[in-house]
Amino acid sequence: MTVVTRVQAPDSGPLHALNAVLRSIESVRNGRALYLLLAVFAVSGLLLAMARGAVARESGLVAALWGGAAFFAVVYGSSAAGLVLMDEARGRPLRDPIQALSDALFTAHRLLLVLLLALLAAAAVVAACTALLWLGRLPGLGNTLLSAAVAVAVPVLGLLALVMVTLVGPIAAPAVWFGLGVGAVLRLIGLQLRHRLAHAVMLATAVSLLAAAVAGLVSFMVLVGGRVVLGLSVFVLDLNLAPQPFLAALFGQALVAAPGAPALPEQTSAAITGAGLVFGLGLVMPGVVYLRGLCELFLALHVLTPELAPATDNHQPPG
Repeated sequence: MTVVTRVQAPDSGPLHALNAVLRSIESVRNGRALYLLLAVFAVSGLLLAMARGAVARESGLVAALWGGAAFFAVVYGSSAAGLVLMDEARGRPLRDPIQALSDALFTAHRLLLVLLLALLAAAAVVAACTALLWLGRLPGLGNTLLSAAVAVAVPVLGLLALVMVTLVGPIAAPAVWFGLGVGAVLRLIGLQLRHRLAHAVMLATAVSLLAAAVAGLVSFMVLVGGRVVLGLSVFVLDLNLAPQPFLAALFGQALVAAPGAPALPEQTSAAITGAGLVFGLGLVMPGVVYLRGLCELFLALHVLTPELAPATDNHQPPG
């Protein structure tokens, strides 16, 4: 009897996919993506500050407009960074930031549409589970039906949350950056749900853990470096720095002075400005690693999905 052994391509197995995800740490050297993401955080932070000011003035409509502008700034700006990182993941020449922003304006709406359709499907599942739980109110068999409904609703809703967090968003975003349309993205997500759910979820979890590890290392560097700088400034150079506002600014915690409180010394204000820049750089580094990891996640799943090959071979990324 002849035994046929299926040999998997060396560049498409699970270990290669995990190695590609781990390799996304190299994206911290991608200056264009760092610049785009830093600009996104700066613009969205400014818009959110305007929204908070409108809330303080009890102007709800203006606050909603500023908040919506901040949301779209994050979506389109992060999509521009994602396009650059997808170029890097595919080994293609990186597009410049202006071109990336222009391409994002014409493609990011696909991501919003995919997420909207996914939310509508999730709402339908939640409504169905609610209807099952409602059967528990029926007289007679209500308690029995409630037991069965709980046994069904708990795993279904838990799986729904897991899929939305670890599969839909992490696959939809890089698929759009790759150049797929809405229908192709939905087919790709459906194929992963039917055939490779555990594989896709574990890869997405690896991406999140890698980004969290980078965030932890950056936080350690900022904390230690900030305390050393504070010690040198106060005890060696005798600079007039207020420790609490300086350390708070390193982690993005803006201290608002109470009415009538004395203004901060000029040297402290200058140090807080520099600390704000450190916080911005520390924030974008794990963000860039996460977005590059999503690109590697998508490319690994795309290679393992021959069913979509006819639908995706003709798609080219914008720009």
